[in-house]
Amino acid sequence: MKIRFKKKRLKYYLIFGILWLVLGTTAVIFNSENFFNYGYLLMGILYVGTYLFENKKQYLTIENGIISKNHLIPKEINLNEIKRIKKFAGDYILKTDSTELRINTELIEENSLAELNNVLDNLNLETK
Repeated sequence: MKIRFKKKRLKYYLIFGILWLVLGTTAVIFNSENFFNYGYLLMGILYVGTYLFENKKQYLTIENGIISKNHLIPKEINLNEIKRIKKFAGDYILKTDSTELRINTELIEENSLAELNNVLDNLNLETK
């Protein structure tokens, strides 16, 4: 099961990426001697790359009893090892004996947040 990002977040990354690419392309075409203009292209590529990565992977993945936060270096926690769930300032903090995973609920789509709440409620753990 994938816990999805809000569509608004993904849309902003795509729009900013396209704008930086257009700005960088025009800057390089009209003034290619200035190497700082290539930075605009780099920014556009990074934004579009982030959009593609986040659109494909999404925020969280829950499979085979493991919840993983999808970043360039993913962080995983086994659902059976979770000792405590702390809700603080719009975040869920899942704690085990050795690690913790912070989930920002403001980034999660409404339907996916309901699915996440359902999974966390089924763990029957004390929430603070």
